[in-house]
Amino acid sequence: MTLAGIELRYLVNEIGKRIEGYYVSNIYGISRNSILFKLHHPEKPDILLMFSTFGFWITTRKIEQIEENRLVKRLRNDLLRSKISEIKQIGTERIAYITFSGLNQEFILVGEFFGDGNIVLCNKEMKILSLLHSIDVRHRKLNIGLNYELPPLGGLNIFEITLKDLSDIQSVTTAAVRWIGRTLGLPTKYAEEIMKLANTSPQSPGNSLSGNDIEKIFAATKSITEKVVNGVHEPLLVRDEKISDVLPFPVGNIENKNSTRVTSFMEGLDLLFTENLLEAGKTSQSNSVTQQIEEFEHRLEEQTKAISKVNQRTGLISAIAKSLLEFASKGIATFDDPKILQMFKEQNTSLEKERGILFVVVNGEKIKINPESSMPAIASTLFNESKKQLKAIETIESEKRKTEKILEGFRKQADVAKNSVVFTIQKKREWYERYRWFLTSDGFLSIGGRDASSNSSVIRKHLEKDDKVFHAEIVGSPFFILKNSSNNSVSSVMETAHATVCFSRAWREGMYGLNAYWVNPDQIKTAAPSGQFIAKGSFVVEGTRNFVKVAALQLSVGLYQKGDSYSMMCGPPEPIKKNCIYYVTIEASGFEMVEAAKKIKLEFLKFKEKEEIIKAISIDDFIRVLPAGDSHIVESGVGMKSN
Repeated sequence: MTLAGIELRYLVNEIGKRIEGYYVSNIYGISRNSILFKLHHPEKPDILLMFSTFGFWITTRKIEQIEENRLVKRLRNDLLRSKISEIKQIGTERIAYITFSGLNQEFILVGEFFGDGNIVLCNKEMKILSLLHSIDVRHRKLNIGLNYELPPLGGLNIFEITLKDLSDIQSVTTAAVRWIGRTLGLPTKYAEEIMKLANTSPQSPGNSLSGNDIEKIFAATKSITEKVVNGVHEPLLVRDEKISDVLPFPVGNIENKNSTRVTSFMEGLDLLFTENLLEAGKTSQSNSVTQQIEEFEHRLEEQTKAISKVNQRTGLISAIAKSLLEFASKGIATFDDPKILQMFKEQNTSLEKERGILFVVVNGEKIKINPESSMPAIASTLFNESKKQLKAIETIESEKRKTEKILEGFRKQADVAKNSVVFTIQKKREWYERYRWFLTSDGFLSIGGRDASSNSSVIRKHLEKDDKVFHAEIVGSPFFILKNSSNNSVSSVMETAHATVCFSRAWREGMYGLNAYWVNPDQIKTAAPSGQFIAKGSFVVEGTRNFVKVAALQLSVGLYQKGDSYSMMCGPPEPIKKNCIYYVTIEASGFEMVEAAKKIKLEFLKFKEKEEIIKAISIDDFIRVLPAGDSHIVESGVGMKSN
């Protein structure tokens, strides 16, 4: 898929609105033709902006580096910490300028999204500082130190077109749909949709159109353009055997194509363009290994042929030797006997003499014999040669086994290379995901602190009158809140108490049989009594405490789906099994957090239905939900939310 000019205008407007006030916090090289900008805002979620030779878009997928990008070092030097002050399109062309401002400097990044594409970094005077591809053609030159030049601009500006402009179509014999596409810079899908809306045959020659036809084409052109640019979309991801495309709304005949609704045109582009980048990356990573595989496959084929050929030859030599013994037993003692000559002919064997030496030639192999020897002695010579050839087969088979082993290694290497091209989903987190959290069996939200700072935040920012507050009887316990729990759900209380103990120091120390307690919000005092001090993340608890005994140190990690979004949830086993698609249950002791997280992810990857989703979740997200301390897996399975 290539972007149309009107689609680029929508992206320029949409991205410009969404990144207002953001600055560049990091820049990553993804491939030789693609760069990822991480944009940060002090109050809003980070945004990932992909900038490639075939377009730019906001992405939720962070692809691991596939290839070196030679622009990245220069871009980091010049653009880090700068703000994006402007994004604009050049006319209707597939060219975008992004202006970066900061430290009294201004830089312009040019994206050319046509042909092979290009990315060019310029200063504010449009002098080229760095670029992907140098160009030296008749109409322009692009190189470091030169001023950036636009390519020759052609056609009409679709955003400023008038009815009079369109009337030029009446002077051509070209099919109307072709003239519309070429003159307005539109791909076939939009040109055909314009003709369809205008109720005019697309193949009608331009000079056959009436004034009324042109008015209808003009109205349809304006309608299509405004819908695309203004975001009046019903976006679809369309696939067929030859090509995939993202449509802002249905155009043309899509009934016979595999189409899927997507949440937005941007999301559709993100899905498709990310697939393209990953596929290109897999090809790039495996190309060098593929060459080695082809070489060793050819070697293996030749060795197999050699074994077959030698086997055939040894069989033939043995057969001839046996025939000679039979002839000898019948009193035939010379090679010039007609029966022996006939046998040689039938076995595709001949006698040859070179410099007075006699050879039996079997399948091109010359075997020296002594014509003065007896027939049994000559047969014995042939049998010995057959055994010698069989030993050669053993040598070839040994080499073949080595080749097979090397080939297997290269094939595994190719698989590893392909699987190393992965991405992680950069999703917008719910507010509670900054804390420990899970949903109870009764559907109530339970949140807890990760450290002193988040303990304080949980109580000060999120405690409400209908909540319950939990704490374990151990120093180093988080505060947990069971939200909206005024109905006194016993199971939710037990589960939150269980989580409070498991996420405390008890997990790391392996301390079983601890109690947790819960109190009401009005029993929590955020200020210390006069003359006393309480540490950050600690609070004074007054009045009666309601104790709950927690016998086991056991948690489950689950894959939780909310709408189109997936996240990892960790809590007591029962609510995780009830609320999640898959789960892995862990107990205290075993592997340190990073190693445990890797093993848990591998366990989830055994569930093939959501394999790609799980692959896209980073190890950091698994580590983030685990309790502090060592863990080991005791069980895994399918949860109640599985399809």
